[in-house]
Amino acid sequence: MKFLRILPCIFLLFLFAFSVSIPVTHAQSSLAGIGLRPAKIEGAPIPGDVQTYKVGITNLSAVRQTYYLFLRDISGVKPGGVPIFAEENAEKSGYELTEWVTLDTTEIILDPAEEKEINVTIAVPLNATPGSHFGGIFVSMVPPKMRSSGASVGYEVANIISMRVAGDAIENMQIRSFSSDNFIYSKPEVIFTVRVENKGSVLGEPFGPLEIYNMFGKRVALQTINDTKAGVFPMSERSFDLTWKDEGPGFGRYQARVSMVYGDQGRQSISSTASFWILPMNIILPALGVLAMLLLFAYIFVKLYIRNTLRGMSTSGTRRVVRRRQKSGMSALLLVTVVLLGVTAIFLLILLALFA
Repeated sequence: MKFLRILPCIFLLFLFAFSVSIPVTHAQSSLAGIGLRPAKIEGAPIPGDVQTYKVGITNLSAVRQTYYLFLRDISGVKPGGVPIFAEENAEKSGYELTEWVTLDTTEIILDPAEEKEINVTIAVPLNATPGSHFGGIFVSMVPPKMRSSGASVGYEVANIISMRVAGDAIENMQIRSFSSDNFIYSKPEVIFTVRVENKGSVLGEPFGPLEIYNMFGKRVALQTINDTKAGVFPMSERSFDLTWKDEGPGFGRYQARVSMVYGDQGRQSISSTASFWILPMNIILPALGVLAMLLLFAYIFVKLYIRNTLRGMSTSGTRRVVRRRQKSGMSALLLVTVVLLGVTAIFLLILLALFA
């Protein structure tokens, strides 16, 4: 009985503790805030060069924080261009960079909203392989020992370092596929996908126009694919999407042509074509219905015409009847042909006037 009396008190205490714990958890999550600039460091050094860059770190939280800096190489990219940062002691890919990079500090303490800059020195060795090399600078709230042991999960951000070492680098890109998401559309709203493969040793940034032509060879659209010049990692593939929309109606067979340039000053180009159809069924089906009605009326009219002609010929002699039958048969066939051709011509003229 005593337990039943104190049960409401326990329930109220539980509610009070739960309500208090919510804002505390939310406040702690807001502490995880790090600003890092620039987002990308790029350069084109020659073997033996030593270059220094500035990197700014900002405390975006509301409390004093200690941040830890470390480096990681980039071993590849995921679909969509997201970099894959290599783990420590990972197999070499030939595009490593971190062995050339030196940070003037690996630990920094910042007050709320405070920003400090650190020096990043990149010393390219004399035997550096020509082409692109990639890495990243990470800023974490977790000390290196705890991070490597997996004992703690923390918040971290990173930028990208991309260095193209001068020399006999290989630039070789190909369009693996270029297509639309469907083959037949009911309206001019098409999504194109071009998949580019980089077979070279440098980061490629292919971009260029995508032109669309109607069935008369007239260009109806001109857009740029990969206008942000997103890169394709060496020895990898990346897909780029582009959506074409047209407010006007469309009809017939269309052809899309993509032409992309890459390399130093865009001196190399790749291109491909794809075709698709636009058939606005909301207009074609009613038009076909009208055509079917016209053909039905033409058939009934010809049938009645032949019947009336044969009825008139039945009152004449045999020879006259045979001659008139032959003549009427030819006239009926000619009339049917003329009607069908006329209706078809009108139908085509209507479609051309609406969609050309």
